[in-house]
Order: sequence, then structure tokens, then C-alpha cells
Amino acid sequence: MTSGSAVHDVLVVGGGPSGAACAYWLAEAGHDVLLVEKKRFPREKTCGDGLTPRGVRQLEDIGLAERLADHHRFGGLRSIAFGKTLELEWPATPGLPSYGYVVTRHDLDALVAERAVKAGATLWQDTEATAPVLERGLIRGAVVKRKESGSVDEVRARYVVVADGANSRFGRALGTERDRAYPQGMAIRGYFKSPRYDEPWIESHLDVRDKAGNVLPGYGWIFPVGDGRVNVGVGLLSTFNQWKAVNTSKLMDDFVAWAPKSWEISPETSCGPPTGGRLPMGLSVGPRVGPNFLVTGDAGGAINPFNGEGIAYAYETGRFAAEALHEALTTDNALVLQDYERRLQDEWGLYYKVARAFVRVIGNPQAMRVLVGTGMHSRTLMEWVLRIMSNMLRPDELGPAEAIYRSVAAVARVAA
Repeated sequence: MTSGSAVHDVLVVGGGPSGAACAYWLAEAGHDVLLVEKKRFPREKTCGDGLTPRGVRQLEDIGLAERLADHHRFGGLRSIAFGKTLELEWPATPGLPSYGYVVTRHDLDALVAERAVKAGATLWQDTEATAPVLERGLIRGAVVKRKESGSVDEVRARYVVVADGANSRFGRALGTERDRAYPQGMAIRGYFKSPRYDEPWIESHLDVRDKAGNVLPGYGWIFPVGDGRVNVGVGLLSTFNQWKAVNTSKLMDDFVAWAPKSWEISPETSCGPPTGGRLPMGLSVGPRVGPNFLVTGDAGGAINPFNGEGIAYAYETGRFAAEALHEALTTDNALVLQDYERRLQDEWGLYYKVARAFVRVIGNPQAMRVLVGTGMHSRTLMEWVLRIMSNMLRPDELGPAEAIYRSVAAVARVAA
């Protein structure tokens, strides 16, 4: 094993959304950043590929507005449940655009990593951080294996960002773990050819059913990709009492067979086998701050429990981490890393608390049927639900969020 003499300001482990965003903002601020990515771009990732206005805002701030415009743009959500259909435009929210994009992770992650490199970050692809380098209880870097050369090197840095995704082996080596009392998601998706590949809406089905006709918590989606394909998937929540018994591949087959025929999705139009994974939600993984390391994105369980969205929160946590690290580097004070956790709690603490209560409620299929069935009869109510689920509340609506939490918590106690 070789050891480089250079000590980087920051080593970022993982080149996905949060890692690449963090590397971009640090490099933009003038810091020496090394970003290591296990795979080589472009590469596939299991995802719904839908970018909400929150995600678009982050990407436009990074300088990708023109590149995003090459992809499929949509104006809102078509929600379907219990025979009702509502088309809901994205709500007007200060500081956020009124549109989203569907961009495959195959394309998107490469774009963000490229921006990080242009800003001055160093990117090593086909490079896996296999273990942290620890000295006197502090992480000093990582042992990395470079696929191209076969070499095993020791990379050193003053600070480390753990951004290696939902399974986060590197995070676990530093002592992170998921709080099992928090909800977890499970999702599976595949691509299909469809004549409706350029629809102006992403479509969500809120009454996913198994073959016996039972309503399951979670939802099915059909997202037009704009290139002749649609992204089709199913998400399920661990709050469902039969969660461990569900076969997601079978559930996916059921949804494909049950989806509106006009999409023309079937085994014959499939572009390949579906892929799936588990989704740690609601800031369920910690600690996210160590003496000289931070944990971001899916590695920190930052996925929104309301809708399973992880990309926007990955970009935001990467940016928050970069801001805390910039302060630590410029003041030579590692204690300011605690600002990162405080920022997460200030931004999402109450919101995720509400979300965790909500998913406990919909873990009861009867409660799910009542809530969704009632909501689908009121456009005003569903517009409010979309605003909440996409985390697009205006600043003047944070008071109502507290009231919503109290109401949802009360329903959760009854449902339990």
C-alpha cells in the first residue's frame, strides 16, 4: 500500500448527488477537494429520476440550468386514486421554480460531478474507499482501491465527508447506524417504452394494490423521461405491518399489469429488469457529525418520508456540509461542524417529525383508504397536501406545519 504525501482539505467519499454537490461548493470556495467514486460515470442508479422544484433550484445554483433544459420538463403531479384523477401544478413558493425535470441518474450524476471538477475538485473514478484511516480516534483519510491500476493507496485529508449512499459501508465503519424506530422505504423501478413518454405531468398512483385487491401503503409512479421511455416504479413503507412479507418484484408486476392501458407498459415494452433498494428516511441514520467528518445524503438517512424524494435533500445536505466545512477550514475550528446538524434540524426537524407521524398513520391500510379517499374529493386539500409532501411550504406557513403535526400525531395514536 502506498501513501500520498499530500493532505487534502477534504476527502469526499461517494460521487452521487450529495458528494458531488459538496465537492462543487467546497471547490468553488477555493478548497482542495478530492472526490472518490466507486463506479465510472455515466452509471446507472435506482431512482425515480424525478426532480422537484427543490432539486431543480439546487442544480440551477450549481450552474446547470442550460444542461437541465435539454431534458424533459414537467409542470406538476397527476394524482390518481380510487377512480379519481387530479392534475396539480407545482405550488408557487418564493425562491423555488414552478417546474421540475425528469433526468435519469445515468445522466444527472455525471453532470454534477463534471461541474465539481470544473470548479476545481479532483475526481478519482473507479476508486473505492474501503476503510477509514484512524489515528488517536480521529479519521485522517481513507484507504482507497483504484480499479484501473489495481493499487491500494492511503489518502489523507483534514476532513472527510461520508456520501456513499443508503448502504454506507464507510459510514458504518465510523459508527453510523440506522434508528430502527424510524420508517424505512423500499422501492423498485424499471424503464418501459411508451407512447406517452413526453407527458407534461409526472403520475402518482396512491392506491397501489396487490393481486388480491388489497390497498398497500406507498405509491406507484409513472414518470415520462422524454426520450421514448417512462420510469415506472413502486414504493412501500416499513410502517405496513406485512412489510417484510412483500415481494417487491411481484408488486411491481402487479402494478405494471394494473396501470392505465394507455401507457402501454407491459413485459413486452420493458427496457430491462427492474432494480430496487431500501431507503433510509427522516434523518434516521446517525451520528451525522464526528470530530472531523460529516455524513450527507442517503448515508445520513435524509430521504423525505412523505414522498421518498432523496435527490433534493442530497444536494441540500451536500451544500450545508460544504458551508460548515468552509467555516471550519477558514477558522481552523472543527467545533463549527456542529452547525451542520443544527442546520438540518432547523430546516427539517419539525417537517420530518410530521412526516414520521404521517407514515405511521398510512401504515394502517384502513387509515390510508380514508385519508386518500377523502383527499381526492377536494382539489384544495390535495393542493395543500402536494405543498406539504414536496416540502414547498412558504415561510408564513410554518405555523400551520406545527398544527398539522399535532393533528397527524393525534390520528397516529388513534390508528395505533
